[in-house]
Amino acid sequence: MTRRYSDMNQHDALYKIARSYPGGLDALAEKMDISTNVLRNKLAPHIESHYPSFEELSTIVELCAEAGVKDALMPLHALLSRHGMAAFIIPEPEHITDDDLSQTVCRVMSQVGGVAEAVSSALLDGVITDVEADLIEREFQGALTALGEWRARIRARGGR
Repeated sequence: MTRRYSDMNQHDALYKIARSYPGGLDALAEKMDISTNVLRNKLAPHIESHYPSFEELSTIVELCAEAGVKDALMPLHALLSRHGMAAFIIPEPEHITDDDLSQTVCRVMSQVGGVAEAVSSALLDGVITDVEADLIEREFQGALTALGEWRARIRARGGR
């Protein structure tokens, strides 16, 4: 039986993105200057005697993000979600454009609509499955990111 990894479990999410690193765990371990076996043991959700340190977790997320791994930040989102918190990406000042703010508002509303649609679809049968919960969480992250962009763009325009 194949194990399904949950995006909302920080251990699963970290393992999933590390395996998606270009060249896999071998390349990631080499980049981190540790053996592949040690990295595999620290990341494998079923091995309870080894864990990555906070610094290793941060390094893995950073390296995966730099390499363009899809959902590289998901382990951080899962960790925060576990503790009833959420995060959004704060755009770098050089990436904030001077577009009409109404376009950003439309993106925010579209993302919030995506959350509502995902929740509505999941509730059709009255049960939210793990797969549906993961999809809903992704939609929430997209909405939070859009809100973060909106906030940053408004702040960048302040003082004019």
